[in-house]
Amino acid sequence: MQEKSMENNKVTVIGQIVSEFTFSHEVYGEGFYMTELSVNRLSDQADIIPLMVSERLMDVHQSYLGQTIAVNGQFRSYNRNEGNRNRLLLSVFVREVEFMEGFDDYTKSNQIFLDGYICKQPVYRKTPLGREIADLLVAVNRPYGKSDYIPCIAWGRNARFAAGFDVGGRVRVWGRVQSREYTKKLNEVDCEKRVAYEISVGKLEYDN
Repeated sequence: MQEKSMENNKVTVIGQIVSEFTFSHEVYGEGFYMTELSVNRLSDQADIIPLMVSERLMDVHQSYLGQTIAVNGQFRSYNRNEGNRNRLLLSVFVREVEFMEGFDDYTKSNQIFLDGYICKQPVYRKTPLGREIADLLVAVNRPYGKSDYIPCIAWGRNARFAAGFDVGGRVRVWGRVQSREYTKKLNEVDCEKRVAYEISVGKLEYDN
């Protein structure tokens, strides 16, 4: 069951570590820590992707800043209560890590596959320049009755295709993990810069 569930959520990212480890939480005596990985795109931009790492996988008290690593794992979600609302937090749960001397094939530096279910009606829209976009929320099952809720964004013909998906339909997604800065309005006077994480869809398959 666990092996099968790992097949429905697979991520590989390769990049440079750009932050020190910070403590996240502990489960049955095993500590988990967060760090960030800068993953280059084919353009001049980079995605800053959060990693969740077990203290049994890496020495979390050591600094790895600037080192290049290859990570295999799963993209997971966690609901954190913030006052009167929940905030969806996303990160790559690291299962394997390999240190590398260097890497420049950015076509293979950021890959994800998800096999899950549409859990919210897709939102189809067009940008002011006429580009088609569809926002999806995909639920991917995990062992012990848990699920990860992962936002995905499709473009062009994939967006038109996704606009017709029904809630509960099964979807398979191939793409990459991306980060995006946005401004959150907290009240009438205060705003806060935040980072959203989502899957940029390259390919879609759907079963009604």
